[in-house]
Amino acid sequence: MPKITFINLPEEKKQTLIAAMKKEFSRVPLYDASIANIVKSANIPRGSFYQYFEDKEDAFFFLFNDLVLRIRHNFVILLKKYDGDLFDTMIEFYQLIIMEEEDVHFLKNAFLNMTYKIELSFSKIFKGQDTSGQLSEFLSLLNTSQLNISNHRELFHLLQIVFTITLRNVVEKFAKELSKEDALANYKLEIELLKNGLVRKMEEPT
Repeated sequence: MPKITFINLPEEKKQTLIAAMKKEFSRVPLYDASIANIVKSANIPRGSFYQYFEDKEDAFFFLFNDLVLRIRHNFVILLKKYDGDLFDTMIEFYQLIIMEEEDVHFLKNAFLNMTYKIELSFSKIFKGQDTSGQLSEFLSLLNTSQLNISNHRELFHLLQIVFTITLRNVVEKFAKELSKEDALANYKLEIELLKNGLVRKMEEPT
């Protein structure tokens, strides 16, 4: 969490520092990032950085969590657009992520150097801070009549499965440098398999 001194900065200075941090974390992954580069780009003393953030990890997760909130906002908009259809929502949601241009290098460095903390932060798109409360929100948006689930617990685990598939496909897109078309085709195939089920239904003998 940023310190109160950062929150109280004039907006222009705050945005200059944010731009400098984003530039560095887009250049290299978190643990290769240099505070020296950030303060040089922001034109502030090194000591000032520590008045605003505990360390570079604190600064990184300030940016990452803010991006997750914006992504989650788009996810909710898509759920409403598709009248609660989870699978149509996820396909367009995945496209939005892989076609991101402004923060593409920041996201690429984050996903290709995934830690449990990064994964946990990204999962808040689906879970939020409070799991039970978040499920209540999803229930109000999802068309659950289309889903083969019986209760909140099953919905929670369905969202976990969808999240895992989505995250793996994002990582694979960046790691293998797949074209957007190939990445989307792979994701659609996996979502379709999930949607249709993986067990062949046998005809009853007559």
